[in-house]
This record gives sequence, C-alpha cells and structure tokens, in this order.
Amino acid sequence: MICGGPPCQGISGYNRHRNVDDPLSDEKNRQIIIFMDVVEFLRPKYVLMENVADILRFDKASLGRCALSRLVHMRYQARLGTMAAGCYGLPQFRLRVFFWGALPSERNTVAYDEGQPRGDLEEALVLRDAISDLPAVTWHETREEMPYEMPAESEFQKYIRLPKHEIVGCSSTRDTETKDPVLSDHRPCQLAEDDYLRVCLVPHKKGENFRDLPGVIVGKDNVARRDTEDPKVLPNGKPMVPDCAFNFEHGKSKRRSYTQSRIVFLLYESMQDCKVFQISIGFLALPRKDIAKLGML
Repeated sequence: MICGGPPCQGISGYNRHRNVDDPLSDEKNRQIIIFMDVVEFLRPKYVLMENVADILRFDKASLGRCALSRLVHMRYQARLGTMAAGCYGLPQFRLRVFFWGALPSERNTVAYDEGQPRGDLEEALVLRDAISDLPAVTWHETREEMPYEMPAESEFQKYIRLPKHEIVGCSSTRDTETKDPVLSDHRPCQLAEDDYLRVCLVPHKKGENFRDLPGVIVGKDNVARRDTEDPKVLPNGKPMVPDCAFNFEHGKSKRRSYTQSRIVFLLYESMQDCKVFQISIGFLALPRKDIAKLGML
C-alpha cells in the first residue's frame, strides 16, 4: 500500500499567493504527478492520497481530476470522498479529501456496501473537551513545559495526558516514567506589541477579523476601507489597521487569510485580562486505531 499526502500549500485557499493561472508551475503541486508516477512504477494493491478540500475547487478541480484520472488510467478502481475530522475524534471541523485506489481483483474492491452495519457513533468532541483543562498564559509566555493546574475534565484530556508508551500501546523502555503529566508547547504566537494590541481589539466572535476593528468601513461592494473621517490609531500613533490588511484581495477578504484565522483562533479572553494560547499536539507514530481516535485519519 502507498499512502501519502502531497503538499497542500499551492492548493489551499488560505494561500494568498497560489498560482491560479498555472497551478502545475508550482513545484509543490507537481508532487501530485510524482506521487502517481510512484504508484505507476510500484503498482501497489492499495493507494491512499490525502489533500485539502480545495483540491476539488481550485482551478475547476483540475488537480483533483488529474489525480483521479491517473488512477483510472492505471486501471485502478478509484473513489474519492471528503471526511470531517470531527467525526473521528478530533475536536474541530476540518475537512480533508481522500482518494482511494485498489487493483481490480475480487478481494480489492473500493466500494461501500449499503447493507453494512455502521455501529453507534461516539459523541462528538467539542473544543471545550480538548482545552478546558489548559492553564491561562500571557502573550509573553516562554516556558517550554509547565504542570497542569487542574485534573482532566474529559476522556479526551485523560487520553492525551497518557505517557507515549501507553498511547502507542507498548511496554516502556525507560526505567521510570513521569507520574504527573507535563504540558508542553503551551505558548502563544510571539507578536510584536503593536500587533498584540490589535489582536486584543478584534471582537471575540466567530468569523471576526480586521474588518471588524474600529476605524474600518466595509462598503456595499464588500470592500474594506480606512475611515478617513474618524481614523483610529494605537497609543503610539500607528494606524489601528496596517495597510497590508487592506491590500488583501483588494480589501474584500471574503475568506480570512491563515494569519487572520490563526489570530482569531488563538484569542482567549478571561474576565480580567486578554490572553492568548496555543495548542500543539505532537504526532507520536501511533497505530491506525489511535491515529483515527486523534482525528489524523
């Protein structure tokens, strides 16, 4: 079996500089062709390729159609589908497209049996299930590791605190294991002071971004412009919104850029102060069943 995910940077809609006119001129996008060349050379029984959902939208789905047609041309049974990570134990809504291929034999059939029992689905995880036990940190937090300040509140939190050898399901090769779980990489993105002040002023609601800052006017044409009659500035006199924000897609910004999405996601408000946090969960070479539990498949 060959399983892989060619780079998505040249495909994702969050990339403001992707090559819309000639996608295959981007070396990252050409990795899809190289992936299929490897499949053609090795002829595995099964093929699994993963990518972002934009592969079915970008450039009229030319890259997705290229991948699927290569499988068909090589006489593979082929099927594609979009899967939501939230259905597989990850507390977020993340869509990914999977391309399945199988050699045409009686045992290798890529299909879905309508009569196949699907079993009972587990209750969906939400963001609170994953992060409600994380300690608050300030935007200048620098510690690499810190202790948890409260017990785990959900089964997911109990699971993610387990030592690596327990998650993987093997015996520990170390004489001693840390009894108390340690939280790693719980640090915010290090922002300049001006950017930190700007982030704190973004309304704490879903989908909010620089267009919702004071001093910005969004016209009927959906273009964001600076309010020249009532300009807003930071305490140091710099503009509330930098010029680069208005230059994004000529001010329309119908889809938030990666940076804007990240800033909004990282923003956390307590009753007394504005704090930011970051979650980083390392990949631990988990077996398939545990990878699926973490939402990586």
